Amino acid sequence: MFFAAITQSCALASMLLVGAAAQERAGSLPVPVAAAEETEAAPAAPSSRLSEEESALIERLLAEAQAARERGWILRPRGRSAADLYREVLRILPDHEGGREALVDIHRQLLDEAVLMARDSDFESARSLLDEAAELHDDALLFAWALGRIAAIRERRLAEAEESVVGLIDSRRFERAEDRITELVAIGLDQARLQAVRRALADARLYGTLRPGQTFADPLAEPGEYGPVMVVIPAGTFMKGSPESESGRRSHEGPRYRVTFERGFALAQTETTVDAFAGFVAETGYRTDAEERGWSRIYEPRSGRMTRRNRINWRHDYRGREAAMDLPVVHVSWRDATAYADWLSGQTGRTYRLPSEAEFEYALRAGSQTRYWWGDDTPSEPVENLTGDGDISPTNARWNVAFSGYSDGFWGPAPVGSLKANPFGLYDMGGNVMQWTRDCWHDSFVRAPTDGSAWINPGCGHRVIRGGSWSSTPDMSRSAYRISGAEDSTDMRLGFRVAREL
Repeated sequence: MFFAAITQSCALASMLLVGAAAQERAGSLPVPVAAAEETEAAPAAPSSRLSEEESALIERLLAEAQAARERGWILRPRGRSAADLYREVLRILPDHEGGREALVDIHRQLLDEAVLMARDSDFESARSLLDEAAELHDDALLFAWALGRIAAIRERRLAEAEESVVGLIDSRRFERAEDRITELVAIGLDQARLQAVRRALADARLYGTLRPGQTFADPLAEPGEYGPVMVVIPAGTFMKGSPESESGRRSHEGPRYRVTFERGFALAQTETTVDAFAGFVAETGYRTDAEERGWSRIYEPRSGRMTRRNRINWRHDYRGREAAMDLPVVHVSWRDATAYADWLSGQTGRTYRLPSEAEFEYALRAGSQTRYWWGDDTPSEPVENLTGDGDISPTNARWNVAFSGYSDGFWGPAPVGSLKANPFGLYDMGGNVMQWTRDCWHDSFVRAPTDGSAWINPGCGHRVIRGGSWSSTPDMSRSAYRISGAEDSTDMRLGFRVAREL
């Protein structure tokens, strides 16, 4: 292989390359010492071994060869080129000095031209020219010099082109990046590096400048402040909904159908916290639906029931007490959650929104198709804030319907990220608090979008709620479980997390 030969010759040419680089910077090509002097290809005196007819033929061939050189016919046309004419001279008289020196000079000229072609990034033509030069004359040192020069030029072009591809990908100029990758193929980039560049382009098309599983946080307008930690969710496909054979299945969880995400997206690693929501309210003066209405629903430990209470809003926890900053914010409506996402978009210059129902289930399942993301039954370790028969309420009560032999140590919402992340690196997707999605409520999946986008009808007043909560029964904690909620409804079980487009 030509490019393999280039690499092998670099060591042999290293001493010549030092001077070559300096001369190239000065604007001229290096000339090896052995070939530094031009030859005139003057005819030698006819040998006594030649007949007058042969001598005359040699003189004619030499004159035609000189004319061919002046016309630029060095290698073409075949039979009439300078190289072929000089070789004919040497066939008649092998020790003809003028013919031999002329071929040496043409050999050097071809090597110089090959280097010039390489400087113009025409490496294929340079290869062909070197092959033809090798047939004219055997000079290992001179040939190694040419190979070494071309190797250095090629590597520099590759580095420049790779850097250019990275810049084009970063600026999302994907079509131009494709063109530059084609140039890398032409230059001869090795397969491992070529695959890495192509993979970077493919990932950029799917995930922007990020990669699947990566976490990041966008800076907010206030210096030193950042938005929520986001996780890049890989593109892929899954079966949305539940099979008819699944225990606890509801009719509105079907018909089951395939959803394909052509592009990745980002989802907040945890639910939105009280602290994060407080920053939004402080910045905007926003008033939530619960504040405007004057009440929300809390959990009453004595009765074990959900109870309406006045003057409850996002600042309160599930019992109506002041909420800790690291808890998921509750008592927020769909409209409140959307307002927060819109604020993040304005702060960061990126598109934040609530996740679609399909995005939520896809991220919740994280590659699984079982009842829960961890399997089909009670988890073997604390993975989510669920209803376990080992959990005890503030009044020493226990759940009547719960996961058998399970306890996560919490009654009511836990601080976000307290337990285990699912395989996509997300916390609290199947427990802790239920979460709002963008979609309007539909009582089946007939005609639902198959690309993972939100299913929205103008004027709808009810939205889809997904995910289990700290008070959900095992059937309500299933990955396919879904309920509807009015856009302004709030309670102590319901929060949200945001998605971001890539």
